[in-house]
Amino acid sequence: MIQVAIIGYGTVGSGVAEVIERNAEGIARKAGQPIAVKYICDIRDFPGDPNEGKLCKDFGVVLKDPEVSVVVESIGGLKPAYQFVKDSLLAGKSVVTSNKELVATHGWELLQIAKERGIQFLFEASVGGGTPIIRPIYQCMAANEFTEIAGILNGTTNFMLTKMKREDLSFDEALKLAQSLGYAETTDPSADVDGHDACRKICILGSLAFGRHIFPAQVPTEGIRAITTADMAAAGRLGYAIKLIGRAKRLEDGRVLAEVCPALLPGESQLASVSDVYNGILVRSDMLGDVLFYGRGAGKLPTASAVVSDIIDCVKSEDVHRTLFWVKSEEEFLADPAEDVLRRYLRLEGGSQEALSKAAAAAFGAPELVQPSGEGIVCILPAQSGKAFAAGIAALPDWAKVATALKVLPY
Repeated sequence: MIQVAIIGYGTVGSGVAEVIERNAEGIARKAGQPIAVKYICDIRDFPGDPNEGKLCKDFGVVLKDPEVSVVVESIGGLKPAYQFVKDSLLAGKSVVTSNKELVATHGWELLQIAKERGIQFLFEASVGGGTPIIRPIYQCMAANEFTEIAGILNGTTNFMLTKMKREDLSFDEALKLAQSLGYAETTDPSADVDGHDACRKICILGSLAFGRHIFPAQVPTEGIRAITTADMAAAGRLGYAIKLIGRAKRLEDGRVLAEVCPALLPGESQLASVSDVYNGILVRSDMLGDVLFYGRGAGKLPTASAVVSDIIDCVKSEDVHRTLFWVKSEEEFLADPAEDVLRRYLRLEGGSQEALSKAAAAAFGAPELVQPSGEGIVCILPAQSGKAFAAGIAALPDWAKVATALKVLPY
């Protein structure tokens, strides 16, 4: 029998305990032997909980118990999760986690420790919740060379943008609705709306696809606070949808461009049709071409099911680190997203529509599309680099005010 310790008994941790108990027979059949929870480590008390007898507050008990071969980390954040996970691996125990911040920040180091000790460090649930994406990349698509990964990686912001588009809600109204439904944090929703959650996820996917660690601090990240109902309406009229996109793209010289930003997607694209709390992740590779992964990005039992699947892999797999592995990278590995040549969406205010159109043409070249928008205009600018676009912005007359500027991405 495989003995498991769960560290952190919140939403995910309690879900893992529930899945292991409810599906014990099937899990044992797939793993080749029974799997049971021996400890649940948390500093809180849970009087009356069915697993109260397994609770302990001292992580040292877990660490010293030779019967515990798999540790599930579901605390979240970096402290004390990082130290607990590192200590577990150094003690020869495999670790499974759903902690995206931990993997995005320390993944290369923890994978290296696990590889050296012949154990597992698995994190399927860190991206996409219960939607499989990590395992398909390192197992099913292992024969491929990846060229790009891009997607809607945060269900909360996608829900908000969907409501802003369909129900003409403002950003503040959409945020309040997301908070009331439990999709966004009530005290500090910045991880979602400012793009940090999506950043951590694209760091994990990009590191896995391209073999070198991409740190969140290296990735330019912009959230959706500046998006307005006017932008949502204008994008729709132009045949586009606005989505928060995380992307990592290999350039011809081998460097990788990574960023998180709100962007316009063609209305007919598959990613543009991903709405509400769903995620959509496009993976591009040389042999298979484009593959889209779609599903809910969170949820207690969906996320817990991914964690338990990783536990089963820990039991069955002797060594997955030949394909689930990356190394620490040098800064030269990453390219500036401003190098990417893209079309742009621009909304200008402050003058007559005729004057604004002339100003845009003088600064950027003749726009592909121009439409009136309230007291200003919206336009789609020809493809240009970020440097050229910044120069165009600087060349606009003082009276022409930039209300919104977004990239147009070819997904």
